[in-house]
Amino acid sequence: MSDVVRWGAFSCALVPFVLIISGASWAGAAGTAAGLAAVTCACRALLRRSERSAAGLRRRAAGRQRDRSGRSGARARRGGRHIERRTPVD
Repeated sequence: MSDVVRWGAFSCALVPFVLIISGASWAGAAGTAAGLAAVTCACRALLRRSERSAAGLRRRAAGRQRDRSGRSGARARRGGRHIERRTPVD
């Protein structure tokens, strides 16, 4: 993500410079820089949000363990053969 933000900041500086050299007004170049900065900030926020949600999904998927019968949760991690059914001993 940092590379994307770095390129966005570079374009926020480069594009107005090129516009001024090519003869555009200072106000137009400043407006363009402000617009690019707003788009860069919005993209950065969206990237952060998607990375957080992906990390949460990975964390939740890693926490799920299944036993042979397909059960998940605490029952899947317990050992032993007959946990629920205990046979009476004579």
